[in-house]
Amino acid sequence: MTASIAAAPEAAVSNISRRTPVAETPSLVGLSRAGIGAELARIGVEQKQIRMRTAQIWNWVYARGVTDFGDMLNVSKDMRQTLSSAFTLKRPEIVTEQVSEDGTRKWLMRFPARGAGRPVEIETVYIPEIGRGTLCVSSQVGCTLTCSFCHTGTQKLVRNLTAEEIVGQILVARDRLGDFPDKATPVGAAVPTEGRLVSNIVMMGMGEPLYNFDNVKEALLIASDGEGLSLSKRRITLSTSGVVPEIPRAGTEIGSMLAISLHAVRDDLRDMLVPLNRKYPIAELLEACRNYPGLSNARRITFEYVMLKDVNDSPADARELVRLLKGIPAKINLIPFNPWPGVNYQCSSWETIEAFSDIVNRAGYASPIRTPRGRDILAACGQLKSESERMRARERLALEAMITDDGE
Repeated sequence: MTASIAAAPEAAVSNISRRTPVAETPSLVGLSRAGIGAELARIGVEQKQIRMRTAQIWNWVYARGVTDFGDMLNVSKDMRQTLSSAFTLKRPEIVTEQVSEDGTRKWLMRFPARGAGRPVEIETVYIPEIGRGTLCVSSQVGCTLTCSFCHTGTQKLVRNLTAEEIVGQILVARDRLGDFPDKATPVGAAVPTEGRLVSNIVMMGMGEPLYNFDNVKEALLIASDGEGLSLSKRRITLSTSGVVPEIPRAGTEIGSMLAISLHAVRDDLRDMLVPLNRKYPIAELLEACRNYPGLSNARRITFEYVMLKDVNDSPADARELVRLLKGIPAKINLIPFNPWPGVNYQCSSWETIEAFSDIVNRAGYASPIRTPRGRDILAACGQLKSESERMRARERLALEAMITDDGE
């Protein structure tokens, strides 16, 4: 693609709308209350009305799930028209929706280019279980970490997602599942039999959340706001591969549950599986975990451990894992490896996983074995990826110049 654009840019952009780019209409989704207030002030809303209008918008968007300002029935008609002309509440575009034989749903969502040269796509997964529905949310398009067992790691980082785009994934899921008031659940959809359909959020989708700290923070504070999406912080889990300097900030400023993608008990092996370990080795990572703000038996850290045949699954590995985690309130999620095209790893046998779990359990740690979900649609842990790639600067400039010239 790179060569064809450089040599024959007109052919490469034949399917792109030929018009002068226009500025995007700003969205109020993903803004804090202060951010919404600032936007209202910018368009001339009287200062004495801003607090009330902000509260109204917040309730309609996050508690009731409206996508049209015209549906905000306790807002005056003139104000609704003003808001409609200045802002948008639009959702991400759903490119595809796949439903697994086990009820897991995967959405491919598309967002504007925002510096990437072309629109970008990410994947979001909904996992229904008895008593809860978990939404696996992405924080980046692609990833920088290149973990050798992870499909997402084979996709270069394109860009960070904005707070709007992270929150948008939650709103889309609630829309599609009928999880807002007056919305209907699709006939035959696998969802919890009672309670909220999206009851838990895990930042375990595409990307490393702590390398997009500010946007992830803003989105999760919106998700946990009691007057909006109203998810308990104990039902929100942020997973990191070990960006040590940001872990204390996550505890203090976000306050969610923490999960660590550990996957190995020796630095030499973890260097290969999780290359970030070369920068923040195991001892440094675990020290940050011991000092995680709010850590207690009621707020344990989850350590994620993917089970790779003949790589990290021996009884000796299990005993060393127990030794390393001594003194840290924790549980260990054992994750059967989920294959993807081209990978060289294999999943440990079920007998090996159970033997590993028994050693950890006998040491006093909860060690559940995660049931693989959505494997048939590549929606399981470590399988997410999109086709988005960042265009090179010269390609973007050539493309933008062509569109602008053609539209004049």
